Amino acid sequence: MYKNFFAFRERPFKLVPDPEYYYLSKSHEEAMAHLTYALSQGDGFVEITGEVGTGKTMMCRVFLENLDEQTEAAYIFNPRLSPRQLLKTINAEFGISADADDSKDLIDTLNEYLIRKRVEGKKVILLIDEAQNLPRNVMEQLRLLSNLETSKSKLLQIILVGQPELGETLDTYELRQLSQRITLSCHLSPLTFTEVREYIEHRIHVAAKGSPVHFSPGAYRRISRYSGGIPRLINIACDRALLTAFGRNQKKITGRIARKA
Repeated sequence: MYKNFFAFRERPFKLVPDPEYYYLSKSHEEAMAHLTYALSQGDGFVEITGEVGTGKTMMCRVFLENLDEQTEAAYIFNPRLSPRQLLKTINAEFGISADADDSKDLIDTLNEYLIRKRVEGKKVILLIDEAQNLPRNVMEQLRLLSNLETSKSKLLQIILVGQPELGETLDTYELRQLSQRITLSCHLSPLTFTEVREYIEHRIHVAAKGSPVHFSPGAYRRISRYSGGIPRLINIACDRALLTAFGRNQKKITGRIARKA
C-alpha cells in the first residue's frame, strides 16, 4: 500500500480506536473533564452521547488507560444483554465469581466486592459503551445496582456512553427514576474546520517516520465538508486520498485528490 511511499510506520487513518492517535478537541476535552470530575465526586450516573464516529470509544479507552491504581473499572462494549447476563458480565470484568445463575447471588457477590474495595480506599466504576443498545429492563437493573451504597456514598459509579438515542431513551417516562440519577451529561460535537486540520496533522505526525505528507488548504476544506467534522469519516476520506496520491505518485494531497477520493 502507501505506507512506505509516505514514510509512515503504519497507516495513520485506520478505523481502530488506538489511544496513541487520540486528538483532544474542545468537545472531547469537555467530556474528559466531566468524566474526571464525576470520578472525583463518586456519585450518580454520568451520560456521554455523540453521533456515530465522533470518537466515543476512543475517549473511553483513553479515559480507562489513565485511571490510577486506586480505581477499579469494568468496561462493557455493545451490551445487548439480559439483566442476568449483564450481572455475569460485570462480575467477570471485575474478576469475581460469575458462575451463579441467580441474580441475587450475583448481586451479593458484587456487593461484597464493592465493600471490600471501599475498605481498601478504592473507587469502582462501570463504563458501558454503546449504551443506546441497552434494553429497558437492563437499564432498570443498572438503576438497582446504583442502590449499592454505604450510609455516606455510592459503592459503584456508572458511566453510560452512547449515541443520541441513549438520551432519548433516558428521557422516557418509564426510565424517569434512572434519568433523575444522572448527575452529569455531556454531548460530543463534530470537529470544527480548524480541529479537522489539527486532527489530520496530529495523526500524520504520530504515524510519520520521516517528513510528513502535506495536505493543501483545499484538501482540508474538501475533507471537512465531506466529513462534517466526524472523525471516522475524516479517517475514511484521508485514507482514500493517500491511496489516490500514491497511485499518482504524488506526495502532496491537493483539493483535487481529496475530491477524487
